[in-house]
Amino acid sequence: MSIDQLNTDYGIADHLTFVSGNGGFPMIHIDNGQAKAVISVYAGQVLSFQPATETADVMFLSEKAYYAEGKAIKGGIPICWPWFGPDPEGLGRPSHGFVRNRLWNVVETATTPEGATKVTLGLQDTEETREIWPQAFELAIGITVGTSLTVELITRNLGDKAFPLTQALHTYFQVGDINRVQVLGLENSPYLDKVDGGVEKTQVGAVVAVGEVDRIYLDVTNQLVIDDSALNRRIRIQSSGSKSAVVWNPWVTISANMADLDDTDYQRLICVETTNAATDIVEVPAHGEFCLQAIYSVERD
Repeated sequence: MSIDQLNTDYGIADHLTFVSGNGGFPMIHIDNGQAKAVISVYAGQVLSFQPATETADVMFLSEKAYYAEGKAIKGGIPICWPWFGPDPEGLGRPSHGFVRNRLWNVVETATTPEGATKVTLGLQDTEETREIWPQAFELAIGITVGTSLTVELITRNLGDKAFPLTQALHTYFQVGDINRVQVLGLENSPYLDKVDGGVEKTQVGAVVAVGEVDRIYLDVTNQLVIDDSALNRRIRIQSSGSKSAVVWNPWVTISANMADLDDTDYQRLICVETTNAATDIVEVPAHGEFCLQAIYSVERD
């Protein structure tokens, strides 16, 4: 569908516009007075969210990100689905599934009674996806841009048998200085330390990055906070449908070795991901559905 046709069918005057973005991908630009946002229809991915009261974007987006078919976009909120991490069956399929590197469909756009803007994008199984993952499904992402950002990832099982699912809203947050960041709300939580071979440990105090961090936290609460003293703000993450969370920072070596990250990007980002990961496996019943949700908001004193 052309950009002109998308604007005709789904544009909202003075609030929501479709443009041709990097790589020729259709992008949704939102500016509704409450916030600005950019959403890539490729990957169904929020790339930017900035409340009207803020001078800095909430999301981190790499200046070296790939915008090419088959590649994931480094930053914003990539969608990991229908598995998180390596192929759970060891069949050589891509890590983090197959929906973060394909074009989604625009399903609906609307203005809410509160003046926020809601975008719904979707995917359905095809012959190609069934060769990768033999399930009949319908996947939708609802993105509501207002004073806060709400992301709902809804999986519908169209088949006659239940299927297991792991997934993530793999959110990259922009921070002022990683050395002045704390993640609150995970105190005393058990976690799998992937930097240390997956050994289970227990979090002591706030989470801080003093080197590479790659952890899956288990049995987490539904309220986490990124305390970013350099930007004098706290980002609150309120989740539902999730009992696990991932915290990731690549640090020096991985940043230097990733072609789609700048060598110093680790200083300006932290991923705090709302997940169903590790032992937090969802069973989606036949003809049933499951919703993973996160609400992101900025707080100041």
